[in-house]
Amino acid sequence: MGLLSGMMGNASKLDPRAAASEFGRLLAQGEQLHAAYQLVRDSFLFTDRRLILVDKQGMTGKKVEYHSVPYRAITQFSVETAGHFDLDAELKIWVSSSDVPISKQFGKGVDVYEVQALLAAFVAR
Repeated sequence: MGLLSGMMGNASKLDPRAAASEFGRLLAQGEQLHAAYQLVRDSFLFTDRRLILVDKQGMTGKKVEYHSVPYRAITQFSVETAGHFDLDAELKIWVSSSDVPISKQFGKGVDVYEVQALLAAFVAR
């Protein structure tokens, strides 16, 4: 991931094996990590059961919040592709308990169609 892209809030894709190694303690028995994306310090993980948002806080990043969103709580989502002048794509996810969507931006190298397909597969169960 480019530093400038990360500083602008754009996510890049992580290797799922490396992400499973780093975040394996978060997974329930039998839960599988399918895709992972990272901002500068924050990450979000797509498992076969839920979406996990990892928010590292403070100067040192020692304090970490793990926000777990079961796919059944997702009421709708949208993916906006990058354009000619707007180089980042955007993902918005609405959760049943909130009117404000969770919003994440992806850098140019991330396949937003892959992200949309993951959500469609898991949310439509």
